[in-house]
Amino acid sequence: MKRAMKYAGLTLVCLFFLVGGQAHFTSTQFFVSIVPPYVPMPLATVYFTGVLELIGAVALWVPAWRSWAGIGLFALTVCVTPANVYMWMNPQLFPEISPAFLAWRLVAQVVLLAIIWWSTRPETGPVPATA
Repeated sequence: MKRAMKYAGLTLVCLFFLVGGQAHFTSTQFFVSIVPPYVPMPLATVYFTGVLELIGAVALWVPAWRSWAGIGLFALTVCVTPANVYMWMNPQLFPEISPAFLAWRLVAQVVLLAIIWWSTRPETGPVPATA
């Protein structure tokens, strides 16, 4: 059961980053608009983070890379948090998105971090006894 739950978590994380990563290239202007003003080169940042999301999503399914992909996606999620905080603190700049949804995104991001970490950590079990 735990293994099935981990694969469900991996699937959720993978889909999140596959969809999000490709959106960096299909909805580029939106992503550029949410980059806080203090972040240099917003267009390059959007493309770069999109590529990282896609690489991380694919790397999740290579068992030898899964742990590192999880660490990378966790760090990337933390690094893009300022964009979510910027949107939440400046809802007037995003009138098409409700302030409640902007707040919900911050909570959802914490949940996403937990799922990334839990689903990508190596399974630990009892150490086999040696004869």
